[in-house]
Amino acid sequence: MENQKIDIRKLSLIELEDYFLAKGDKKFRAKQVYDWLWNKSLKNFDDMSNISLATREMLKENFIINHIQVDLMQHSTDGTIKNAVKLFDDKIVESVLIPTTKRITACVSSQVGCSLDCNFCATARLKRMRNLSPGEIYDQVVAIKEEAETYFKRPLTNIVFMGMGEPLLNYANVIEAIDKITSPEGLGMAPRRITLSTVGVTKMIRKMADDEVKFNLAVSLHSAINETRSRLMPINDSNPVEELAEALKYWYQKTKRKVTYEYVIWDGINDDEKHARALAKFCKIIPSKVNLIQYNPIDEGEFRQAKPEAVEMYVRILEQNGIIAKVRKSRGQDIDAACGQLANKNEVGQLTSI
Repeated sequence: MENQKIDIRKLSLIELEDYFLAKGDKKFRAKQVYDWLWNKSLKNFDDMSNISLATREMLKENFIINHIQVDLMQHSTDGTIKNAVKLFDDKIVESVLIPTTKRITACVSSQVGCSLDCNFCATARLKRMRNLSPGEIYDQVVAIKEEAETYFKRPLTNIVFMGMGEPLLNYANVIEAIDKITSPEGLGMAPRRITLSTVGVTKMIRKMADDEVKFNLAVSLHSAINETRSRLMPINDSNPVEELAEALKYWYQKTKRKVTYEYVIWDGINDDEKHARALAKFCKIIPSKVNLIQYNPIDEGEFRQAKPEAVEMYVRILEQNGIIAKVRKSRGQDIDAACGQLANKNEVGQLTSI
């Protein structure tokens, strides 16, 4: 039965070597297969041209490759590309290629749906169905890498874990995917070109620090005042601003890497000087910078983009406090590919019609 076969990419190189030795084959055969799977991102066994037909048949009898499929590709007027990615079990996640003059960034998902209920985010309307495997995360990056080369004749330069799901709630698989992405046997990308974005799961921020990860950390903050942040992000009830601050101090103590705060300003919610000054104070805890992100509406609800003068006020107060602040204009809004907009539309329709 097909569903009894093992996804071969769940095996490490050592486990593959043991498998081939148990079959009476050469140990180096595992390295050949591993190279096809990861460095060359092969989607089927038949194309492993340096593997004998008999060995390929044996692999097909015992294993499968649960590779993703780009089911729908949408192109924005600003060059952004959004992929609807079909997984082996027909579930859908989304990933985005974001082109600028200096870089091409892959924004990838780590979970099918999300369990964190952030009130301003479209993905939060999808129930969390499951975590993505390392291979499924890796495949999203490969697909965008190929699109960058095909449509822009340029290489993929950066990866951000800012798609669907909370990466730190799928920690082991995300870390394994990053290991594959940065490995010479995989894509060979530098860890400094990867940014993981979290809502602020404090115990997992500490674990990352203990694990001495080499990639960058971004935190979706949106308010440094507990009452407001809990209104926006229910996870703040169990991971309040004070605990987040202590976890970030621990992160910096261990890694010496500055943090980026992602911050959306909403009209009538956090658009006053009180919130701006609270943010400035929070930013001084450890070396950091702030990305002020344009809000991307998901409905006609309570969340509205702040007025330009509120954004200017934030920039002024942050700069007066010696904090680097950049206003980020969202890309891909016309195809629902911007920050906070990722959600399979069919799933959203099903959920909101119940």
